[in-house]
Amino acid sequence: MFDVTVIGGGVAGLCVARNLIDRGARVTLYDRAGAPGPHGCSWWAGGMLAPYCEGESAEEPVIRLGQEAADWWQAKTKTVHHCGSLVISPTRDHADLRRFGRRTSAFQEVGAGEIAQLEPDLAGRFSKGLYFPTEAHLAPRAALTNLRQSLVEAGVSFVTQDADPMTHATQGITVDCRGFAAKDTLTDLRAVKGEMLILSCPDISLNRPIRLLHPRIPIYIVPRGNGIFMLGATMIEGLGSHHITARSVLEMLSAAYALNPAFGEAEILETGVDNRPAFANNQPRIRRSGNLIQANGLYRHGFLLAPALARMVAEVIFDSTTPEVMDETAT
Repeated sequence: MFDVTVIGGGVAGLCVARNLIDRGARVTLYDRAGAPGPHGCSWWAGGMLAPYCEGESAEEPVIRLGQEAADWWQAKTKTVHHCGSLVISPTRDHADLRRFGRRTSAFQEVGAGEIAQLEPDLAGRFSKGLYFPTEAHLAPRAALTNLRQSLVEAGVSFVTQDADPMTHATQGITVDCRGFAAKDTLTDLRAVKGEMLILSCPDISLNRPIRLLHPRIPIYIVPRGNGIFMLGATMIEGLGSHHITARSVLEMLSAAYALNPAFGEAEILETGVDNRPAFANNQPRIRRSGNLIQANGLYRHGFLLAPALARMVAEVIFDSTTPEVMDETAT
């Protein structure tokens, strides 16, 4: 049996711990902040398990590896909604919709009547769209909480203090999943700032994530139930502050208003900012130096790619394999 120390209790660390436990390891997880909460990047995620939509801007591995996510999250947390994704645009921006279609796959072209059947509260507002029926979404906060609780029940020891990955690596296998906090040892890691809003708008009901191709800032809006929605998200290169900018709020709310004017009456319950960890190609990487394994760089694909990343970390430890995201050139 392997004894493994996991450092970091975000989506990557929790998924890695779950896969290691499932393979028979004894796991100790260091997370100075304790239970999942607003301190973590994962807390502010959209929770869209949408590999085909992500193909509009992501490389092939993201699409392929992301197809593991929905089944994994449902098996481990029972929080997944299999309702598909809907991409729409105003009539003036149908060129953007056609471009989106050329860059993606596994969708159905839908017209005004089909959009109205899928989302009655969008009836009469959009004449064309792309429906991705196999995609899914989850509530990130519930998923993280359920996953952590399952680890507690499985016997994972949680330690709420800082941990030096290099120190632990001399004592046994250590997996560093600290996200952007690992910048101290991963010098090529960069931050991509994301900003998002949590809205209350009981007058609108949506069944699935909606992506609106807006000329200034494309948005997605994800239903959380009971009239609550997550609206996001900006992607700004560079380490950002912990506060959302007025411009981002204005542009996201303007786009939401274009989706349905009822969002003009929505209440802003929360604003969120995170710094997503990313490498140059916006794909995750696994690096190994002796007993230290570093798993990082999930970018905007945290919930989508964490299950595949965790599987590959477990395969490195238990099967001595070289996964496709292994960075063998790193020292």
